[in-house]
Amino acid sequence: MHSQNVNPQKARKGLSRILHAAGYSIEGLKAGWGETAFRQEAILACILLPLAFWLGQTWVEVALLCGAVVFVMVVELLNTGIETAIDRIGPEWHELSKRAKDMGSAAVLLSLLLCVGIWSAAIWKLLHG
Repeated sequence: MHSQNVNPQKARKGLSRILHAAGYSIEGLKAGWGETAFRQEAILACILLPLAFWLGQTWVEVALLCGAVVFVMVVELLNTGIETAIDRIGPEWHELSKRAKDMGSAAVLLSLLLCVGIWSAAIWKLLHG
């Protein structure tokens, strides 16, 4: 028995698939920009990413500083995706919905703590190294 693809994106191949996927990614970034937390993190990234090239003394340090900032943004987008999917299911309160949203929020918190820790260590090294 042959099942028909529901999503036309699945039937695309090669460059067409890549271009369409890029378009969806851009739409995701636009949707993320509509979220206050992501917008704040993106604006902060515009400051921190160039600063990483000044603060980092090796390419590894620069990559770690930049990676920590981008990681926060990635986790924030995933958290927003989880929250959006849960909200689509329905507005009523459910323990599993709360749990999913709380876990997404915890992931953002951990990514922020990691970022702050990496940046604090780099600044400490600069000032006391």
